[in-house]
Amino acid sequence: MIEIDKLCKSFGEKVVLNNVDLKIDDGKVLGLVGINGAGKSTLLRILCGVYKSDSGSILVDGKESYDNEEVKKDFFFLPDDPYYDFNSTPNSILKLYEALYKVDRDKYFELLEHFKINPKLKINKFSKGMKRQTFISLALAIHPKYLVLDEAFDGLDPLARLKFKRELIDIIEDYNSTVIISSHSLRELEDICDSFALLDKNHIVSSGNLSEALEEIHKYQIAFPEAITKEAFPRIYKSFSSDGRVVKITTSLKYEEVEEKIKDLNPIFIDELSVDFEEMFEAVVEEGGYLA
Repeated sequence: MIEIDKLCKSFGEKVVLNNVDLKIDDGKVLGLVGINGAGKSTLLRILCGVYKSDSGSILVDGKESYDNEEVKKDFFFLPDDPYYDFNSTPNSILKLYEALYKVDRDKYFELLEHFKINPKLKINKFSKGMKRQTFISLALAIHPKYLVLDEAFDGLDPLARLKFKRELIDIIEDYNSTVIISSHSLRELEDICDSFALLDKNHIVSSGNLSEALEEIHKYQIAFPEAITKEAFPRIYKSFSSDGRVVKITTSLKYEEVEEKIKDLNPIFIDELSVDFEEMFEAVVEEGGYLA
């Protein structure tokens, strides 16, 4: 288990993380989400020991993580733009990482073949997607206890994303790996994540089991006899949109509660719609959103 407690980090006068608290259970997939500049990459780098926090602590299986080689060997961190030199090939980076990790060579080359990556070619000649596929193949072949991925799906086509997600499920089932993923592709995360952490305004504003969190937010489409403005609508929503006489809201209120709150507006009908991770994210961070 990873336990993050009151973690703070600033760069000069810019506060990036402030009193971040988060627990990450073993053998799970956690999706770390937030708007650009929220501090996701900084948090992941501190977690893996790349950066040192200003204060607070990270315990991994009860042990301090920073500058602890015993802990750091259990992590593999794949940043959004991994380093390689001008002459690097998939073959040469394998040799480099074999000095640091036990790599399943058969798995590595199996994945490269699946992605149609020639292990002898220079990586600097690869497309963005091919570079990502190469390093993903390496990460999966290491079978780390803690796999940390920054912008995991960036540059991957739909088929590569599907293969990647299947392989992530395999290493969790076969090796009890814990996967922490930062991504802007919330719909991709929803497919594989057990839990989530939403980073906003320098700290975790919401976290927990993803399925349970989605059940706590409701989305309704409501029609009225005449057009209605946001100002005239009761403040029961997290997010609000209107197309004349038809309004869509997300709220924590159940159907009967919404019906009671808006009965004086004489709605023609109220339909409950399904809510996805992206809509939940928007509802929580949208400026002016009201937590009913």
